Amino acid sequence: MTEFIRKRTANAKNDILSGITVALALVPEAVAFAFVAGVDPLVGLYAAFMIGLITSIFGGRPGMISGATGALAVVMVSLVAEGNAMGADGENLGLYYLFVTVVLMGVIQMLAGVFKLGKFVRLIPHPVMMGFVNGLAIVIFLSQLGMFKDANGDWFTGNSLWVMVGLVTLTMGIMFGLPKLTKKLPEALIAILVVSAIVIFGNLDVATVGSFIRDGGGEGLKGSLPQFQTDIFSKVPFNLETIKFIFPYALILAAIGLIESLMTLNLVDELTETRGNTNKECLAQGGANIVTGFFGGMGGCAMIGQSLINIKGGGRGRLSGIVAALMLLVFILFASGLIEQVPIAALVGVMFMVVIGTFAWSSFRILNKIPLSDVIVLVAVSALTVIFDLAIAVIAGVIISALVFSWENAKRIRARKRMKEDGTKVYEIWGPLFFGSIIAFNEKFDVKNDPQNVEVDFVESRVSDHSAIEAIFNLVNKYEAEGKSIKLKHLSEDCKILLYKSSPKFREVIVEAIDDPRYHLAENPEAFTKGLSEYKF
Repeated sequence: MTEFIRKRTANAKNDILSGITVALALVPEAVAFAFVAGVDPLVGLYAAFMIGLITSIFGGRPGMISGATGALAVVMVSLVAEGNAMGADGENLGLYYLFVTVVLMGVIQMLAGVFKLGKFVRLIPHPVMMGFVNGLAIVIFLSQLGMFKDANGDWFTGNSLWVMVGLVTLTMGIMFGLPKLTKKLPEALIAILVVSAIVIFGNLDVATVGSFIRDGGGEGLKGSLPQFQTDIFSKVPFNLETIKFIFPYALILAAIGLIESLMTLNLVDELTETRGNTNKECLAQGGANIVTGFFGGMGGCAMIGQSLINIKGGGRGRLSGIVAALMLLVFILFASGLIEQVPIAALVGVMFMVVIGTFAWSSFRILNKIPLSDVIVLVAVSALTVIFDLAIAVIAGVIISALVFSWENAKRIRARKRMKEDGTKVYEIWGPLFFGSIIAFNEKFDVKNDPQNVEVDFVESRVSDHSAIEAIFNLVNKYEAEGKSIKLKHLSEDCKILLYKSSPKFREVIVEAIDDPRYHLAENPEAFTKGLSEYKF
């Protein structure tokens, strides 16, 4: 019992310390994404707090961090801009359209969980997963480069640049070296505290969280508890025109949010060698977005960067995410002055270490060891993630992988031809019969020159879809048009049912009472060997 309590206490300590680190890293990210979406920084911070708290408690993956993300923010830009254009100057109507859209986004995500659509993440191939993490690492890296610019958008030069580079390098050095000395201290949190102390006591003139918010047009980090947005019901007309406007945005946001969340869940599963619940995560993400929409947040999803900070900091349980969310609220309510003094360079250094840990460096080593099609998918997904967004990249990667799979399987259709003693010609079909292999399947038959009696044996083939059934239907019609007899053997039960429904004449051509010859071959090894020697494709 003592050992059990000690282990739980150790985990709690790691979760708490890791959660504090994550909360510090969440502040500039949430603020930056709010600026990207064209809304007040507190809208991003409230989203990070509410989504992070709800998904940590009810989500399907302990240790995963959720909040406002850039992938969603870039879609929200045009939504907010179009919404503002619908109202009077200064009315800020786009913000309220954003809240309503986030609520609808949450409803869609909850429906995905109710209908158990989260399991479809298993269909995402490994090259797509590697491309996803590589692309996301590049996106995170590029987003941090903006921190090397001043308020006018000009790159740092001279002393400002060297101080920034030095502090970032120091942060990364602490995070790299501290674990080699001791693993009992959270390297990211220690690095942030050390660099912050150097800046504060050294009175260095560098960008801080406070200056970052003010340069972006914000008034500061301090705020109050999230308030229920009663103005939504008076400012946004609930009619068909509103639905037409917000539904496409809500659908895109829901898809991006679920894809990023479920793929981050898969990544955390691999790192922790545990398994999360995808459908439960869909429900939690949807519920969190509904709540944050009504309480003035911009919506969000899982954050791979912060999730990796948490996992590498020792956070494994739900407590880490809960602490991160609650500490973020504490920062907003009580510690805004202290958090605003944290130098941006320290947080950039942490994120750079996340980039190094996120990127799948092994992908370079295996490029010449995997099929060319997988290389193309990996590179394409990485590039599309950077150029467009995660949803487009993943969907494109899955489509490319599916097309390659279909093409490779389409080439596997074979037909062994032999003559029986009574003059009947037998076609033994091998390989999957589906839409991709129909043309090759039809080319195997010589309807005009075949004898009067023909048998088609599907014992080594699987009839997979309606295109295959249609091909069989057309083949029977061709032979009957030539006045020849054709029999079909060893069709799957579901295929036979569909053929019987399509035409009653199939009851005459499908042979029902027949044994599977493979069983007899297995009982008679000599017959099996002889059968193999006769195969000619």
